[in-house]
Amino acid sequence: MQSASTPAATATNVVSKVYGPIGHIELDRAAKLNALTLQMLTELTRVLKQWAKDPAISLVLLTGRGERAFCAGGDIADFHRAVTTGAHQEFIDLLSMEFDLDYLISTYPKPLITLAHGITMGGGVGLASHAPVRLVTQSATMGMPEAKIGYTPDVGGSHLLANTPGYFGEYFAMSAASFTGADAVYLGFADVVVNDSFAEKILDELDEFVGLSAGEIISAIEVLHGAPESYALELSQGWVDHAFSAETPQEVLERLEQMVHPAAQQAAQSILANSPSSISSAFYTVRQARAEQDLRSALDRELRMARHLMHRPDLAEGIRAQVIDKDRNPHWSPAVISDVDQQVLRSLAEGTEL
Repeated sequence: MQSASTPAATATNVVSKVYGPIGHIELDRAAKLNALTLQMLTELTRVLKQWAKDPAISLVLLTGRGERAFCAGGDIADFHRAVTTGAHQEFIDLLSMEFDLDYLISTYPKPLITLAHGITMGGGVGLASHAPVRLVTQSATMGMPEAKIGYTPDVGGSHLLANTPGYFGEYFAMSAASFTGADAVYLGFADVVVNDSFAEKILDELDEFVGLSAGEIISAIEVLHGAPESYALELSQGWVDHAFSAETPQEVLERLEQMVHPAAQQAAQSILANSPSSISSAFYTVRQARAEQDLRSALDRELRMARHLMHRPDLAEGIRAQVIDKDRNPHWSPAVISDVDQQVLRSLAEGTEL
C-alpha cells in the first residue's frame, strides 16, 4: 500500500499517513514504550479532528510502533516533575487535554480502529479502549496500575472498570493488577482478540473494510481474523464479587483477609502494598462510575480526584519508588487505610465536595 501523503513531523513522536480512504496514525516513541507527552497528545488531537472532517477519509487506524508496547501510559517522569516543582496546573492542563482526546475517540464519527499490543496501560488504555473498533492481541498486557504510584485510575478507566462483569472493576482498580489481551473482551476493554499474523499486517488488510460501519467491521474481523478469547477470569468471579461488593474499601480488605482462597490472599497483599489513599479513591470512582454510566462524567470525576491527589505526598513518592529510584519501597502518607479521610474521597467521587 503506497502512501498518498507525507508523514507528519516526527518531532511530535506521532506519524500520520493517508492511504487512499484510510488514515493511519502511529505512536512513534518505541524506546519509551510510546509513553504519551504533551506534544503527542496535541498532535493526536489535531490529526483526529482534521480527519473527522475530511470526506476523503473513511476509516482511521491507530497503532503503536515497536514490539514492546502500544502505549505504556503518560510520561511518568513529566508527572513527577510537575508535582515536585509546583507545576500542578500544568499537570492538570495536560490531563484535561488527554481526557478530551479520549472522549473524542469515544465519539469519533468514523470507524476508528485501535490495535492494542504489548504493554497497554493507563493512558494507553484510554486511547485503545474507547474507540469504535477495539482490537487487541492475545499477548497484550493491559491494566490500570495507578494505585501503585499513589494516583487513581483515569482516562475513563473508572468507566471501563465499572462495566466489567460483577465487581472485577474494584478488584483491578484497587489491586492495580494487569490482565492479558485474551481477557480483554470478557472484561469489556476490547471488541475482538486478533491473531498475530493479522496484527502484523493490519494496514494491508483494511481495504476490504472501507465503507462498513464500526459494528460491521467488528463482526467481519472476528470471523476472518479472530483469535480465542479467555474466560479464565470467570473462575474467580465468586470470590471477587464476594469481597469487592463490600460497601467500603476497608470492608473489602476485611473480607479478603477472612478468605482462605489463595488468590484472595494475594489480592489483599497487592492492595495493602498500594497507596491507601489511592485504593480508596479507586474504589469510590469505580463505584460512582457504575452508578452514573456516563464516560464524560467519569472523566470529570477523575479530573476532580487528580486535582486532589496531586497535592498529596503519595503521588510523588509512588513515582519515585516505582519509576525513578526503583526501590519499590514507597512510604505512603497516610500509611494505613484507617487513617485515610474516606469522606473527602467519597465526596470527590460523588461531586458533593465543598
